[in-house]
Amino acid sequence: MGNLLCIRVHRANIHDTMGGIETMEKTLFYYPSVVGCRADQAYRGTFKETLESFHHIKVDISEQIKGKFEVHPKRWVVERTFSWFNSSRRLSKDYEISSFYQEQICIISNLQTLLRRF
Repeated sequence: MGNLLCIRVHRANIHDTMGGIETMEKTLFYYPSVVGCRADQAYRGTFKETLESFHHIKVDISEQIKGKFEVHPKRWVVERTFSWFNSSRRLSKDYEISSFYQEQICIISNLQTLLRRF
């Protein structure tokens, strides 16, 4: 459905794969019943190996996007969630001083989206 389970805002000098590992570890702390996740081609190395070997989480890597438009199953869920964030005015600029507050604003934005849908 594209609901937000966990979010982690980190410094720009941390690579996305390492930040992804931290985010998944935080997700597993709050939701220990998670058994798998999806990621794109950038996460096929360290991220996939770490989650599969240490946490026993199956990582499904989506296919690489080709030059022409092609529908990929389940990829639209992530893209739709990001587009919901774009509709939040507060997230359009970087107003927050600390990453903690930025994470909270993302959670509030996601809650607003979910409440509007019901």
